[in-house]
Amino acid sequence: MNPKTLQIHPNDNVLVALQNLSAGESVFMGDFELTVKEDIPAKHKLAIQPLEINQEVIMYGLLVGKATQTIPAGGLLSTENIKHQAADFEINPSAYQWEKPDVSRFEKRQFMGYQRSDGQVGTRNYWLVIPLVFCENRNVETIREAFAEELGFAKSNPYKQLVRAMADSFKKGNLEELDRLQAGSVSEKLAPKLFENIDGIKFLTHQGGCGGTRQDSESLCALLAGYINNPNVSGATVLSLGCQNAQVDILHQKLAAINPSFDKTVLVFEQQKSGTEQELLTEAIKETFKALVKANQAQRKPAPLSKLTMGLECGGSDGFSGISANPAVGYASDLLVALGGKTMLAEFPELCGVEQELINRCSSEKNAEKFSHLMKSYASRAEAVGSGFDMNPSPGNIKDGLITDAIKSAGAAKKGGSSPVTDVLDYGEYASTPGLNLLCTPGNDVESTTALAGAGSNVILFTTGLGTPTGNPICPVLKISSNHQLAKRMPDIIDINTGFIISGEKSIQEMGEEILEKVIEVASGITDTKAMLLEQDDFIPWKRGVSL
Repeated sequence: MNPKTLQIHPNDNVLVALQNLSAGESVFMGDFELTVKEDIPAKHKLAIQPLEINQEVIMYGLLVGKATQTIPAGGLLSTENIKHQAADFEINPSAYQWEKPDVSRFEKRQFMGYQRSDGQVGTRNYWLVIPLVFCENRNVETIREAFAEELGFAKSNPYKQLVRAMADSFKKGNLEELDRLQAGSVSEKLAPKLFENIDGIKFLTHQGGCGGTRQDSESLCALLAGYINNPNVSGATVLSLGCQNAQVDILHQKLAAINPSFDKTVLVFEQQKSGTEQELLTEAIKETFKALVKANQAQRKPAPLSKLTMGLECGGSDGFSGISANPAVGYASDLLVALGGKTMLAEFPELCGVEQELINRCSSEKNAEKFSHLMKSYASRAEAVGSGFDMNPSPGNIKDGLITDAIKSAGAAKKGGSSPVTDVLDYGEYASTPGLNLLCTPGNDVESTTALAGAGSNVILFTTGLGTPTGNPICPVLKISSNHQLAKRMPDIIDINTGFIISGEKSIQEMGEEILEKVIEVASGITDTKAMLLEQDDFIPWKRGVSL
């Protein structure tokens, strides 16, 4: 019989409800019987023992809150009776001992990737068209319209066909037919691909590059440089107005900083030097087409798994995320680290309360100090505008059991597994050190995935308990469900279901190995992720303001 509750850590004074519990029913912890005092929804927490006012709430073995009211044993924890509380942290260097997972199943495995001259290996082969400033967004869209359908990268729109059918019914005066009309299935390509070895042309637009602060433009250039340098990108077409803060020479400086041996083709077109808009676009389209001919010469070749860089992300989390999807991703991360690869754990607001654990895992005091500084400065900026990490959980998070930021963070950090922290990266920095990297980003889904791709991820693992369609233009994003219900309800966005951990059918280790198998398949181009099929190309640069 499946257990009704779970005590995550032996020191915890709360249980997680694995199913809906009714007032008066009994749950067992070994020989200990606990009577449920009120209805407890699945994913929420109940007290193992009476909790008095100001008593610490312990979960995952960590301080995650304090009681604001007396809570009886078997009582529900809620935003009305506990508040966020997290432990302080300090730099305390220690020799961290890591027990590596068994990687014998993967030691000789390879994936089929695009090998770049600098040693990086891409899981896709994309061409980028990007603006240095928002003034060029319309020109980027014009190039998209010119290229996408003619080169075989555009899909038909089933909803356009639905609207056409509705318009026809309206013209015929047959309004009763409207409710019976349905959109078609997954859209198909409008034309055959011209360039077989190019996975797509990705057109990015944004609202930055001028106005704001000069630091914003520097940060944007660093991010765009990371995208161009990403191994999934073969080259880029860059549109510049000319007078903006985000200057072309800043972009080149950022490229040189992250990769001194950078040698990809980067075509730059500056409108204020090109004469008419027609002259600008004609030249940009012709030169880009010639560059695509060259990029099409790339072919997939075998590469070791050590050439994978996995971004680790979560969004729309629920009360099961920290005990199913996130630890399973953490085990996959540990497997890849043990194989010599790189992983990146982002979302610093969602590391609040687990700082000491991550500091203890840092491979050097320098990394520990950098992480501590980034966390404290981020928190102080939020507090300066009347906010704070305690405001991170969303209404959806709270409804599904993540009622304090520390509870959310303790579960979110499980995506980083247990391996040592080999490097700490600020936003805009590029990952170069094998092992687990910590990347400073907001908790915002798209701002964070945008940064992970800019830091060099060639695949991203994204856990969710509530469901989100988030994707990325250049980096395959695998969506991983924490529960069976979500996987059944939204199969069009979920790639992997770890609900089998909750139902007791599979272990965290088994699911972690399945995740890595799926990563190899996606990285080799055998399958596309659901976000790719939906063309979910989300791109939002972070302006370094307060974003949780």
